[in-house]
Amino acid sequence: MPELFAYTDGACSGNPGPGGWGVLLLAKEDGRVVKERTLSGGEAETTNNRMELMAAISALESLSRASDITVVTDSAYVKDGITKWIHAWKRNGWRTGGKKPVKNAELWQRLDAAQARHNVTWEWIKGHAGHPENERADELARAGMAPFKPKPSEKS
Repeated sequence: MPELFAYTDGACSGNPGPGGWGVLLLAKEDGRVVKERTLSGGEAETTNNRMELMAAISALESLSRASDITVVTDSAYVKDGITKWIHAWKRNGWRTGGKKPVKNAELWQRLDAAQARHNVTWEWIKGHAGHPENERADELARAGMAPFKPKPSEKS
């Protein structure tokens, strides 16, 4: 049975602004890649954190059956949110410790539901540090953002 990995990344031009997300899904056997799939998308007006969340959500929602998967992200926001903070948010009715509404609560709820179908291991890696798979996910995120970025002739 191959091991599954999802390398995820989000990007934004301005924050908020046009954004994109990217996913590199790899199935590995004995350390070598036996199958690869890429996903990307974007939005016209969004934030970097929302795109980081959408990458993780899209990776998990794209799997047709329950799987053991390692999600590798360069977003401490995503990793800490889903592994630490979410438990208190759910207990507190999607409010922070300061009683404010959780930002991006609908995406956190979607990620929580997506991960519930799987056995997920979450890993954080430093972004833009020469990790080839993370660099590929970043390229996919930037490609997902491209259709939403204004053309040079459209800038005011």
